[in-house]
Amino acid sequence: MDATTPAPGAEVLRDRYRSRLPEDLQQLTGPVEGTVDLPLHIVWSGRTTYSLDRPKSRMTLYRTVLAEGLREDLAAFLHHRLLAEQWPVLRRLVSPYIREVWEGAFSELLRTAPDGLGRR
Repeated sequence: MDATTPAPGAEVLRDRYRSRLPEDLQQLTGPVEGTVDLPLHIVWSGRTTYSLDRPKSRMTLYRTVLAEGLREDLAAFLHHRLLAEQWPVLRRLVSPYIREVWEGAFSELLRTAPDGLGRR
């Protein structure tokens, strides 16, 4: 394997995150305020309750759901407007695989990146 060949594990992770994507960001219709309790299959230890009214708590919720949630969890717990608003910061907190998959699928997220290009 040369330096330009992606590691097999990386492609497995990209495929995992790609398979969970909604067809359209508008399918993310989760709550925009209040408190959210995540199920144990998303967050199996530690904190399970998050306040959407507190930016740090909301960011942690989104980061957790993007990393661990199934397709139906993404739709149930994330909201397309909040995701786009948070993306400039959130994109630096998630794994590069999540960032690549989401920005590759939804060009509107690239436009929210600080430089407008979605550079990594």
